Amino acid sequence: MKTQRFAITITVINLLILMPSLFRANSATKPEVAPVLRGRALEIVDEQGRVRAMIKVFPADPKVKMPDGTMGYPETVLLRLITSKGGPNVKIAATEDGSALS
Repeated sequence: MKTQRFAITITVINLLILMPSLFRANSATKPEVAPVLRGRALEIVDEQGRVRAMIKVFPADPKVKMPDGTMGYPETVLLRLITSKGGPNVKIAATEDGSALS
């Protein structure tokens, strides 16, 4: 009889210890997600460490001579999708003067 009473007591104590962890498991909060990712550039690399995609902001350069004879190159935002051999497959550029897709 004493052994049975001892086993019941240990079981009740174990349940009392287990209860708070069960309630905490149900009320688990979702991990907080950053609302904005900010930076000057973003590069995505493959398993070998080669850059496969890139988004970058290039600063304006007033010293560059353009093909039409004008001077200066505007600030440019460029998205490149790059092949496994390192060549750009898709390029999307946006400047104050317009945009381009190649």
